Amino acid sequence: MCPTNLSFAVVIPMFNEEAGAERCVVEVCRELGRLPYRSRLIVVDDGSSDGTAAILHRIGLAQPLLQVVTHPVNRGYGAALRTGVEAAHDGRFDYVLFMDSDLTNSPADVPRFVAEMERGADVVKATRYSGGGGVRGVPFSRWIISAVGNRVARTLFGIPIHDCTNGFRAVKVSLLKQMELRERRFPVIMEELHWCRFLARTYAEVPVVLTARQADQRPTAFVYRPSVFWSYLRYPVLAFLRRPPAASVGPRPETTRASA
Repeated sequence: MCPTNLSFAVVIPMFNEEAGAERCVVEVCRELGRLPYRSRLIVVDDGSSDGTAAILHRIGLAQPLLQVVTHPVNRGYGAALRTGVEAAHDGRFDYVLFMDSDLTNSPADVPRFVAEMERGADVVKATRYSGGGGVRGVPFSRWIISAVGNRVARTLFGIPIHDCTNGFRAVKVSLLKQMELRERRFPVIMEELHWCRFLARTYAEVPVVLTARQADQRPTAFVYRPSVFWSYLRYPVLAFLRRPPAASVGPRPETTRASA
């Protein structure tokens, strides 16, 4: 794919993020403005009840790279991602780059994702567990649970991805539009990979350092409990059993890395 023709949209769901919404938009748009590609930041306000909507409206008046899509009520992380994908498809973008609003994913890593998009990877995943990636300020107990869980998921999925649960990733819009994602919450990341196992041909990884949320930000809604583990693990198990996510999906293509 010629770099001058590459286009991508960054999709960020937000729910009650008034403390960090402005900083997030400013930093991401600053990074996009430095890149010689057609790009856009699509923020999906998922029914926020605080001042998030007002902040986004104010910033949007002065920020041409920002597009805000609003859910009247909270529909969940998965639904917000689907709304963002539809907006990116309507905008005729080649890729969606998903990020979190708390900036635990650094906008400074966006150019490295773009480099893999230029090489034509179907899926580009951030990784904390290979190539120099890591975590900073995250409790050891959470890190070890995540590391072990991702090793299991990688083995069951059978794809060249070390950090399956990482939400910082880029996927071709043409693939996303073939997926019938149903999860409302965070396991949609694993449901998406289940589809990728049968649809994607090339994968790439970008080593990143995940940082903890700032003290003034809303605490993460993620809680470790047995039902949560199964909601994530069932998709790798289904993939291991060679059960496609839908009857319309054909045989799994041969998977390779997009770059050496």
